[in-house]
Amino acid sequence: MLGLGIIGWIIIGGLAGWIASKFMGTDAQQGIFLNIVVGVVGGLIGGFLLKLLGVDVEGGGIIFSFLTCLGGAAILLFLVGLVTGRRKVG
Repeated sequence: MLGLGIIGWIIIGGLAGWIASKFMGTDAQQGIFLNIVVGVVGGLIGGFLLKLLGVDVEGGGIIFSFLTCLGGAAILLFLVGLVTGRRKVG
């Protein structure tokens, strides 16, 4: 995802953060800025975890980068929910 530049990080991260927040039931508490932050940090977490598993994350392309951000964002929101004690309603 380094080849995408800062605008790519913002767009991919924002979209991944928004979808992850919908999936995890936290969208009502988050705005666009927090969705971007969650997506970008999720990308870092997802990339780190995939590297630990031996997956080559460098040449994955935009779809792979998006899925990495989405998975990492979902993990991040799950961990934040555990720490804060928030549960998904519904």
